[in-house]
Amino acid sequence: MNQYVTGAMIKRLREGRKMTQSQLARKIMVSDKTISKWETGRGYPDISLVEPLAAALGVSVIELFSGEDVVNTNKSFNMLRMKIHVCPICGNMIQSTGEAVVSCCGIVLPALEAEDEDDDHQMYMERVEDEYYVALRHDMNKNHYISFIMAMKDDGCEIKKLYPQGNAEARFKIAGTRHILYYCTHHGLFKVPMKRITTKS
Repeated sequence: MNQYVTGAMIKRLREGRKMTQSQLARKIMVSDKTISKWETGRGYPDISLVEPLAAALGVSVIELFSGEDVVNTNKSFNMLRMKIHVCPICGNMIQSTGEAVVSCCGIVLPALEAEDEDDDHQMYMERVEDEYYVALRHDMNKNHYISFIMAMKDDGCEIKKLYPQGNAEARFKIAGTRHILYYCTHHGLFKVPMKRITTKS
């Protein structure tokens, strides 16, 4: 992980569960002095204690490492609240439909902020029967390419995974499509609302 467990997080979670240091210490079989050292920053839990500590505090290991609680206030599903995370190491793309702590290759991944397309990332689109054909004139080499193109819909999404030496193009069903998103491995995530796209039939 790129972060380690903080004493402030341990103390906040412990107090939130109305536990004393001694009670927490008994749960994970350490001394209350050890808990005190962790909470005051004079020591850190051994890696072997992280899993039982998280269980005793009622959180996941990822939450404990991130220093943040995962509270999903998105009680009703809404595609507009979907978040996208991309691992800079392996290129893995992960979606979440609310607040989440997402980890890949040992690092916590922030949710990406989609930008408006720019001159180097202009998208062309054409309507072909019941589909949209979308394409970008963009480098597609192993060091710089469009990794995926996604059609965001009312009730889900369609994703086209792309690879170096291929073409930056995809086809999506028209019905329900609200936005097109695409990810450049050098410049990040771009978003194009359907109302901004001029189509050719």
